Amino acid sequence: MVNQKEWTKTSWRNFEALQQPNWPSEKEVHKVLENLSILPPLVFAGEIRSLKDMLAKAVIGDAFLLQGGDCSENFSQITAPKIRETLKVMLQMAIVLTYAGGKPVIKVGRIAGQFAKPRSSDTETINGTTYPSYRGDMVNHAEFSEKARTPNPKLMLQGYNMAASTLNLLRAFTRGGFAALDRVQAWNQEFVVQSPMGRSYNRLAKQIDQAIRFMNTIGIPTDTPQVHQTQLYTSHEALLLGYEEALTRIDSTSGDWYDCSAHMLWIGERTRQVDGAHVEFLRGVLNPLGVKVGPDYDLDNIKRLIDVLNPENEPGRLTLITRLGMKNVEKVLPPLLREAKKEGYNIVWSCDPMHANTYTAESGHKTRNFNDILAEITCFFEAHWSEGTIPGGVHFEMTGDNVTECTGGARNIIDEELHNNYLTSCDPRLNAEQSLEVAFQIADMIRS
Repeated sequence: MVNQKEWTKTSWRNFEALQQPNWPSEKEVHKVLENLSILPPLVFAGEIRSLKDMLAKAVIGDAFLLQGGDCSENFSQITAPKIRETLKVMLQMAIVLTYAGGKPVIKVGRIAGQFAKPRSSDTETINGTTYPSYRGDMVNHAEFSEKARTPNPKLMLQGYNMAASTLNLLRAFTRGGFAALDRVQAWNQEFVVQSPMGRSYNRLAKQIDQAIRFMNTIGIPTDTPQVHQTQLYTSHEALLLGYEEALTRIDSTSGDWYDCSAHMLWIGERTRQVDGAHVEFLRGVLNPLGVKVGPDYDLDNIKRLIDVLNPENEPGRLTLITRLGMKNVEKVLPPLLREAKKEGYNIVWSCDPMHANTYTAESGHKTRNFNDILAEITCFFEAHWSEGTIPGGVHFEMTGDNVTECTGGARNIIDEELHNNYLTSCDPRLNAEQSLEVAFQIADMIRS
């Protein structure tokens, strides 16, 4: 096991770091990281601690984690309308889960930093020509050319600026009245309003409006932050370790280290080696951490990871995000839940029903079926009920746009319709209507 006492924010450099770009100039990388290290933090230690306190409630079932957003954010999509529409669908899902599910919801976006992506190969070959793989807009560009695919460290600075702009707008929206509960009907996207889900949502919104009016009538104040403001936390996969190191700072009030690039960070299947650089880095920062767990996990390895990343067994520190596939959940999730319960681990259990349910349609589009997504979530809840553990959250790839990237749902998008508005540069996302539909289904399960 890693020695817990020898951590520094640079100690990861003594370990093997997978999924890092092959930068053409280390001198240029060093220059960029030096610049990043003196820029202001993107998020603050107090906010990070608040999120951890909320996640501690999800460990015991007193709150529910909703984590969602783009698979990989694109610089070209960092616009006010795009950010607003993503926020809208998060707010809609959260209000459904809170009001219909009867439980406080912790809203964590895959936003303001999800600019890098792991790849199965360092290179991509098309028609006999080979270039570096596209690793996200913080590394290179998706266009298949030598110039576009050459990793450029200056893009990390651009990523920082894009994240700062996004956070600035999100804070304005969530604190400036846009997220007020008396505006819940205004969050309904135009293309959703006339759908079955849109009508169900409007009925719920009217009930909330009536409740607020009733409170005003009997003299209960509604001009409070709980009614007029909300908190959206940010998260991304901690992939580019140089970038994460540069934004890791000592909190002046506590003397502790926090990675101030996001409130919550996670590591995936490709980078969660117990003796690897990513685990070494993350074990030393005090942010809430997520770990993706696929169907081929090794139980002893997961236990070692838990011990390294959360040696004090602190509630709210660690979220295990299972991505098992709807065909695998019933078989592979219960042994993991059983062992964690036996060991007394304080864990937020979250379900990612997206990544292990991907297939390629006849049209060549990578997609996911709504029924498969819902089936994995349902099996996730049922496994927890059976084992006496707490289903604590869900993790989605989704957008507020009217995309046709996942099949099924209330409008029953079929494979032949995927091309109509297939916009993702990475993985297929639920659109706003599908996101709302799944929120109503989850609310029923939370209430059970």
